[in-house]
Order: sequence, then structure tokens, then C-alpha cells
Amino acid sequence: MKFMCLICADRMMEHMPSADAQRHFDEYAEFTRSLARSGQLVSLNRLLPPETATTVRVRDGKMTAVDGPFAETKEHLGGYFIIEARDTNEAIQIAARIPGARMGCVELRRVADDPPTRAVLAAGGAE
Repeated sequence: MKFMCLICADRMMEHMPSADAQRHFDEYAEFTRSLARSGQLVSLNRLLPPETATTVRVRDGKMTAVDGPFAETKEHLGGYFIIEARDTNEAIQIAARIPGARMGCVELRRVADDPPTRAVLAAGGAE
């Protein structure tokens, strides 16, 4: 089963003192290496801070694009891992090891793997 781990925090690396950011980055590098060694890493990336976001909405056929994140919250989406796990319990154990879980939270979501989703992905050339 594939799971997405959405990492939320109130401070992004760009907002940390450089020594703290480097330590945090190093923790992520080690965690990523361990997931890759175990064969559980599918994909990952870090996102830039929320102030770089643009929110797009379409209402009644009219598109609007607004600078900034979609919601005013203390914690913002900072990155993600897509992992492979036997079940939800194993995915929770992996998510608990993500360094950002100590400073914010990690929302865990199972990636859809149903026939309609597979058909749409196949039509676009994705797997």
C-alpha cells in the first residue's frame, strides 16, 4: 500500500537560523536514506514557504488566482513523502520517524488504488 505523509509545520527551513536549518536538513537526509535502503521510499520533496504559494479557484466558470496559501493557519504544508507500507500501522510507525513530526505534524493518507483511479492514471501515462 502506498501512503502520502503530508508534513506540516509552523516554521519552514527558510525561517530557521541557518545552523538549525542545516541540522534539520541533515536529519531529513538520514531519514530519507534509511527509507530508500528499506525499499519503502516511493517519492518525496520539500515545498517552498507558504508566501510563495498561489491559490487557484474556479467558481461559476470564473477563475481567480490569489497569492498565498489557501488557509490562514499556524501550520503549513512543508513537504511530503510517498511511502510503501504493509498496512496503516506500519505507515504510522514510518510517519512518526519523519523529523517534522517533532516540530509540527504529519498527516497520513492512503494513496487511492481503485479501478477508476488506475484507469485515469493509465490514460495519462502515469503508473
